[in-house]
Amino acid sequence: MTKKAHAPSVVGAHHGPTELPLVDIAGYNLEVEDDDGFIGDRASQTAFRRLLDERRRRLRDEGHADPLGRLPSAKLGKKTLDRALRGKAGRQAAELLRGSVEVFADELAQVVRRFMRQKSWKGVRRVVIGGGFSESEVGERTILQAAALCHADGVPVELARLRHEADDGGLIGWVHLAPPHFAEHADALLALDIGGTNVRCGIVEFRRGKAQDLSRARVARRIKWRHADDEPSRTALVDGLVNMLQEMIAWSRRHRIRLAPFVGIACPGLIREDGTIARGAQNLPGNWAADSFHLPTALREQLPLVGEAPTQVLMHNDAVVQGLSELPFMRDVKRWAVLTVGTGLGNASYVNRKPAPKEGKKNGKKGRGAS
Repeated sequence: MTKKAHAPSVVGAHHGPTELPLVDIAGYNLEVEDDDGFIGDRASQTAFRRLLDERRRRLRDEGHADPLGRLPSAKLGKKTLDRALRGKAGRQAAELLRGSVEVFADELAQVVRRFMRQKSWKGVRRVVIGGGFSESEVGERTILQAAALCHADGVPVELARLRHEADDGGLIGWVHLAPPHFAEHADALLALDIGGTNVRCGIVEFRRGKAQDLSRARVARRIKWRHADDEPSRTALVDGLVNMLQEMIAWSRRHRIRLAPFVGIACPGLIREDGTIARGAQNLPGNWAADSFHLPTALREQLPLVGEAPTQVLMHNDAVVQGLSELPFMRDVKRWAVLTVGTGLGNASYVNRKPAPKEGKKNGKKGRGAS
């Protein structure tokens, strides 16, 4: 019997798009420098741990016991830090965490203020804070204090936390980047979110029957690999991504979920139209910005066919994708942005094309409280 020949997968021709039907991406991967380097480096989760380590060292130098023990801050989990913040590890630990949060909140507020001066952030009225840091109590308090500092300085911007889990936000955003016809003819798509510490792979359901604007999209299943612990080579990391996607394809078949012939890849850096990375992927293992390396092709060549149609593999910046998970809930403002506080600090800004009318606005008249 002759083996059936499948159509080959194809790489989408336009990676990193900045013009979408409902929103324009005004900018992302913004790099703002001062005399001390890139200001974004001071507002990452790595920077917070470094700040905490410095404050712990000062205590030890003054002859005090370290209230957080012997482990370096990078090894302390979010639950441990949240417990210390609440005073469960003693008064000294609580004071240490609260002081660190105050200093870090000031750094975050400074980043917001500096970004607001940039052309691509002009007129931004809401900044969503994402990334894993935002999901902890330490992160929540930092955001609240940074918002208070911005308000005190007269910066006309609202800070809000990502409404989805950060692990889901970087996957869900792909429903707004994938070609629209996939949502009409399939149940879900495959997505990858590659960070400097973790990789997340998920099946994202469109759920258009519940909301045509895709606001009810959800992650049906997600797996996570903390690759930083394994320190893989670039090739080994790509192999790991393929294994994760293969597992998701098999799971979808077992659960009769119709996958679109599409894989979305979110990763750090400035993404060229041809799918190469111009800059900003320094936290990933190996040289991801090499002209000879093309991640979409590397994945496509090893993936089984998703359905019968050729599979598109598209790539965009991880902060852009995470921010787009908020798109249906940002229709009341013209310009908005996202900051993802992770291993590094990701950023993206957006301009809505057709803002929804404010509640209470009828027949051209503004309702009570409208501005």
